[in-house]
Amino acid sequence: MAKKNTAEVLINSKIYTISGYESTAYLHKVASFLNELEEDISKMENYNLLSVDEKHLLKNMNLADVYFKAKDAKEELERQAEKKDKEIYSLKHDLIDARMEKDQLLQEMEELKAKLLEEQKRQSRLAKSASVRKIQKPEQKL
Repeated sequence: MAKKNTAEVLINSKIYTISGYESTAYLHKVASFLNELEEDISKMENYNLLSVDEKHLLKNMNLADVYFKAKDAKEELERQAEKKDKEIYSLKHDLIDARMEKDQLLQEMEELKAKLLEEQKRQSRLAKSASVRKIQKPEQKL
């Protein structure tokens, strides 16, 4: 089981002791985020005129906004990753098909080379045979 960590953090000008199974650096990061959020919200017009409950509601609304935007961004990244995975899968299959076609064409080329070589040998034999016949047949005089 993970070790529980404790950290003293400053949130909204108050020191709190918080603990969790995350690292102390992470706990400080969370506190820093809350401080930045508090600072941003407190700059809003008429913030000081709000009741304590309204201030808490505004902070919670902003936290929910950050959460849902991050969730939407995560889902969009997941969709993009899935789309890229499908594209990579398709490209791999195209590559396999192209390799198979290349191999088939190379095999056909080798077969055609062999046929060409056989045809050249046959032509050579025919040419030799024709020249031998010419030598054996004396020329006839008229």
